[in-house]
Amino acid sequence: MFISSQKSPPRFRDFTLVMPAVAVGNVGQLAVDLIVSTLNLSRVGFLHTDCLIPMVGNNPYATCKEDAEELHTSAEVYTAAELKLAVLQIRAPVVQTKSKKFRELLLSWIKESGFSRTVVLSSSHAYQRDDRQLRDTPLRYLITPSLLKVSEDALKELGWREMERAAAFPGVTDANTEPRLSIPGGGISKALYIDSCAEDVPLAVLLIFCSEGDNIPDAFTLVNHLNDWLHLLDNPSQEPHKWKIPTSWTLLFGSGIPPDLY
Repeated sequence: MFISSQKSPPRFRDFTLVMPAVAVGNVGQLAVDLIVSTLNLSRVGFLHTDCLIPMVGNNPYATCKEDAEELHTSAEVYTAAELKLAVLQIRAPVVQTKSKKFRELLLSWIKESGFSRTVVLSSSHAYQRDDRQLRDTPLRYLITPSLLKVSEDALKELGWREMERAAAFPGVTDANTEPRLSIPGGGISKALYIDSCAEDVPLAVLLIFCSEGDNIPDAFTLVNHLNDWLHLLDNPSQEPHKWKIPTSWTLLFGSGIPPDLY
């Protein structure tokens, strides 16, 4: 599944893997863009699979004309060896009939690579929140038992809110029915979390409730939330919480409003 773009394959043992879920507003993918662009991560390979819709394009993190001509694909891996950080950027939706196969391949690669933890950045429909979720922060997390063992103290210190379980049909379902986990609009987030729990994979899901539209502010909120935990920008030589917007965002929502309209 993973194909190295270097002469010697990279080693990921004890690295932290950060990846997005293709979800509402593409917030996770935008947040990963900010990480790759800001930390100037090096591309070390890509995922070759028929589970993603094939696509190719120019370098989304180009800094000059020469590297703008590089071709990039639907799923690529970037690393920062000094931070023990690997980032998987997914730029295309999962083929609907191959979602289970993709999750199996992904978890197999994660386990074979020896990642110490995996963090999935995701999102969920804001309009499907219940009353409890409307009163508080739009940020939530899920964490597998194996990762909770080593991260419980950190999460308590951060004061994060865990994703609530709710009745399948609030107000209609019997009160004795066990609440269930639901992440509407979250892509593979829920299924990947459940699979990781079953296979004892140390994985966390960080998500934000949002709506479709200009989701750049949501991406900044989510990546700052992640940074509170992983301290990606805590290097004294860097300005705190200063994320670099990649060049591919220049016309993310088209050109500006024509002045002739007014």
